[in-house]
Amino acid sequence: MTDLDDARRKRLRFRSRHRGTREMDLLLGRFADRHLAGLSERQLADYEALLEVGDPDLYGWISGKAAVPSCYDTAVLQLIKDFKLHYLET
Repeated sequence: MTDLDDARRKRLRFRSRHRGTREMDLLLGRFADRHLAGLSERQLADYEALLEVGDPDLYGWISGKAAVPSCYDTAVLQLIKDFKLHYLET
């Protein structure tokens, strides 16, 4: 991992923990702690795009209460959904 990759992941981790709503801060912050190091370049780009989405929309997609636009329906979103299920069980 290069210094640029490391800085990018640190920035994404910070953004994940400081969303604006406590629920999303906790969910995405813990997701980032667990998964960011293993994400590919493409997955990091997909994750960055998801972080641009407002909390109400993103939470609706993660919780299954709202339809996911095809441009956001990625493997990373599925990872977050799977993580949410595990996170809620513990």
